[in-house]
Amino acid sequence: MTDDKRRMLRSRAWFDNPDNPAMTALYLERYLNFGLTREELQSGKPIIGIAQTGSDLSPCNRHHLELAKRVRDGIREAGGIPFEFPVHPIQETGKRPTATLDRNLAYLGLVELLYGYPIDGVVLTIGCDKTTPACLMAAATVNIPAIALSVGPMLNGWYKGQRTGSGTIVWKARELLAAGEIDVGGFADLVASSAPSVGYCNTMGTATTMNSLAEALGMQLPGSAAIPAPYRERGQMSYLTGRRIVDMVHEDLKPSDIMTRAAFENAIVVNSAIGGSTNAPIHLNAIARHLGVPLENDDWQKIGHHVPLLVNMQPAGEYLGEDYHHAGGVPAVIAELMKAGMLPHPGAITANGKPIGENCEGVENLDTRVIRPVSDPLMKDAGFVNLKGNLFDSAIMKTSVITPEFRARYLENPDDPNAFEGRAVVFEGPEDYHDRIEDPALDIDEHSMLFIRGTGPIGYPGGAEVVNMQPPAALIKRGITALPCIGDGRQSGTSGSPSILNAAPEAAAGGGLALLKTGDRVRIDLNACTADILIDDAELADRRRALEEAGGFAYAPNQTPWQEIQRGLVEQFDKGMVLRPAVNYRDVGNSAPAVGSHGIPGVPRDNH
Repeated sequence: MTDDKRRMLRSRAWFDNPDNPAMTALYLERYLNFGLTREELQSGKPIIGIAQTGSDLSPCNRHHLELAKRVRDGIREAGGIPFEFPVHPIQETGKRPTATLDRNLAYLGLVELLYGYPIDGVVLTIGCDKTTPACLMAAATVNIPAIALSVGPMLNGWYKGQRTGSGTIVWKARELLAAGEIDVGGFADLVASSAPSVGYCNTMGTATTMNSLAEALGMQLPGSAAIPAPYRERGQMSYLTGRRIVDMVHEDLKPSDIMTRAAFENAIVVNSAIGGSTNAPIHLNAIARHLGVPLENDDWQKIGHHVPLLVNMQPAGEYLGEDYHHAGGVPAVIAELMKAGMLPHPGAITANGKPIGENCEGVENLDTRVIRPVSDPLMKDAGFVNLKGNLFDSAIMKTSVITPEFRARYLENPDDPNAFEGRAVVFEGPEDYHDRIEDPALDIDEHSMLFIRGTGPIGYPGGAEVVNMQPPAALIKRGITALPCIGDGRQSGTSGSPSILNAAPEAAAGGGLALLKTGDRVRIDLNACTADILIDDAELADRRRALEEAGGFAYAPNQTPWQEIQRGLVEQFDKGMVLRPAVNYRDVGNSAPAVGSHGIPGVPRDNH
């Protein structure tokens, strides 16, 4: 290694600072106590962090505890020294009130770790929904060389010869239970069949979406996202990722070099092609804001709406994660898009130092049943629609999960195509919904619209996956399995419900949803991209005045210190649900050298 490269390593300010031998000795002393040597730490080899998101609390990411061993092997062979450390756990199916509450908490902790410790580059172990954006947001803020490693999806679930997809099968099981076709024990058995191995959701839920988009952004090695967690290729990719991060440190290839505006536009197109989750705009908008890259929900419609759905994967299709991998994963999807001239920026650089177009050009689509060509898509226009009106300034609708039955009932009126009106039935959070959905006094029929509020970043808090509400059992028995669902919360990416969600501003922030009453008529127009309560402005103003006089929209009290802190600082979903002060801190790993930092950029002051 040349002296120039050695001199630029952040870790040298800790372990090899000739200007302050006393502090050097102090830093070295404790890092020697588990067997490292002074020669190693002063050799000029880069210190590579392994940001470990796996734990017993995070079963979706737990396999990273094993994969990290191969990451270590790769780091060592390439001439680096691995330092593994924990990241605040986030498990979508385990954390109450919602895992989204912890995304920003994990982000803050990882920023402090990457900035305040002797780390020259980092492998970000990603997987379950919120771990991917939390890690990428932190890497964006600190901006030292970083590469992501997916833990991979579970193996396909099976039940009585049928594929059962994680999350998606829950909604089907609820229908069967409501219709009296299975009992509670059968419900549990059916749902459990979808989780046969280590890994995250085997459907195109938020986990597979975000891991695919991390690859589309260029932050993973090509082909990394779709490999199932138990496959040997997952361990091999872990080794290659460990090797590659060492070279990225020497090349000084940083997140800001990779996650450019061009990369985000590529990711939006890929999201539409894979039938990605409605959670994706929240998380990618957040990552972009921490980089200072302009990105908003209008971009998701403008760039992604007219992209066809290519991946035939639950909930929008038939297949599951193993099938997606065998067909070719993200590289095969991008290759199909490139053949049709639909990838906007094939020259965008990726973590292996090559353009994404070069990585994916000519990749063979090995199963056109799973990854369709652009000439034969599952749906022609499969991206998101961004709706606006007096109900909210922005709310997302996923068009790829609009079923033929739903479309026929709501969107094919020849006198008013792609628009519908209905009577609102309003619920104050999921508890109210579960308590009252079967109440005949609500008079819910096939033309009703179900609304839920108090479920956003402030109101819940954190934003809960509760917008995808089932109709009453009586309607399900008649074959009506979905009503229009609208709310200021989120829904699982594994849900096939064509909901209108992520509404901003939420009711708790004074959005129009706070003014809605059961019985109001509401109009949704997908041509004009509008969503409105059909009452005049004077009535709306009267309702707002009455709400303010009553003290504003009521929501659940804080239960922990973090809930209060986040509620006081958090932005709305359309702004990425970031913490407002956090976006002011960019490129902190390359900031002006602090006193005692040996002149190395992005190094804090000494601790003694």
